[in-house]
Amino acid sequence: MKRVLLLYRNAFGGLSKPAWMMSLVMFINRSGAMVTPFLGVYLTEMLGYTLKEAGLILSIYGLGSVCGSFLGGWLTDRVGHFKVQFFSLTLGGSLYFLLLHARQFEYLAAGVFILSLVNDCLRPANSASIAYYAKPDNVTRAFSLNRMALNLGFSIGPALGGLLAAVSYHWLFIADGATCIAAGIFFYFYFRNQQGHRPQRYQSTDKAIVAAIRSPYSDKLYLLFALLCCAFAIIFFQFISTLPLYYRQVYTLSEGNIGLLLGLNGLTVFLLEMIVVYLLGERARKAVLIPAGVLILGFSFVLLNLFQHTSVLFVAMLLLSVAEILAMPFMATMSVERSVESNRGAYMGLYTISYAAAHVVAPYLGTSIVSGYGFDTLWWVLGGMAVVTAVGLYLVIQLMERERLEQKTNITAEASELTTT
Repeated sequence: MKRVLLLYRNAFGGLSKPAWMMSLVMFINRSGAMVTPFLGVYLTEMLGYTLKEAGLILSIYGLGSVCGSFLGGWLTDRVGHFKVQFFSLTLGGSLYFLLLHARQFEYLAAGVFILSLVNDCLRPANSASIAYYAKPDNVTRAFSLNRMALNLGFSIGPALGGLLAAVSYHWLFIADGATCIAAGIFFYFYFRNQQGHRPQRYQSTDKAIVAAIRSPYSDKLYLLFALLCCAFAIIFFQFISTLPLYYRQVYTLSEGNIGLLLGLNGLTVFLLEMIVVYLLGERARKAVLIPAGVLILGFSFVLLNLFQHTSVLFVAMLLLSVAEILAMPFMATMSVERSVESNRGAYMGLYTISYAAAHVVAPYLGTSIVSGYGFDTLWWVLGGMAVVTAVGLYLVIQLMERERLEQKTNITAEASELTTT
């Protein structure tokens, strides 16, 4: 037990206080994340929409996410991550109260798009903020801490949301909006005067990288990386689009049990991610960890076809959680390492767009395959996609790491020449 406690202490040690406070903000926000996991069930069962109509609205949510991610990255580089995050949290929370009253398809689609656009302005600003407040030697752990807070919140949100949905779906919108606004208020009062870390020893490296890569949209290798991240996210986001429908329609689980299953993901990631990142972050290569996570993700869905018992739902969710731990924090670190402060908003914006684009494709793709061919076919398709995506990520990350190593070597050589001169 002492060794376990020491391991946790080391994993969490050395992180800056603002990094902890940023994670607390995201925990408050995510604890109220109740609408999105149940949106498909809400649309089909409470409002009477078909699977395809529900999938279309979920895809419109994703389209708003794409636009919000781009806008958030653009605004972050121009007005700063503080203003963007405060605006997104407070205004986004208020919009949940308006969406509560939307019933017609057109109003729902417009409301979901605007809500998603405002909410997802937060993501690139938040990522840039983590990199800004974290100490340079533990950026990956700072991202993992933030994700840990998100997942702890997500272990609470859906579980509580399932209980509230059993009473009335209206409470989901009210709780989600209230927690967003609460997170925004806390964020404003703590971070309005905070300063980040800007070590002098990184300035020459930053200038050299900026000269070579000014925009992520002209960085072909990073564009390919973002495309593969999008493919990974299309597979992963079945977790919040078709998987709850599968639980409901195939296993006839109640909203409460669906919420508990989804909450298991957040709880697992909360307990294990920081430890895994601490143990493997400096020992294993990202070119191995990330593809391994993608393969495990694909297998977690294929497993649903191999066994037909409620126990397999828990095993599959645990595997999905392990896949998330191995892939997502290191994907974010790849984006940070590829950028510098002056263009980090754009890089993190494009990284976020890759996930937001998956929000557009994933629900419609998933529900269309289910409507035409059934859930079994969808799980096989996701398994095949995972294999292709894992191979692509392995090759691209190797090239990115090789290029980064060459840049460091060149910078060291130039610095050595200047010192000699």
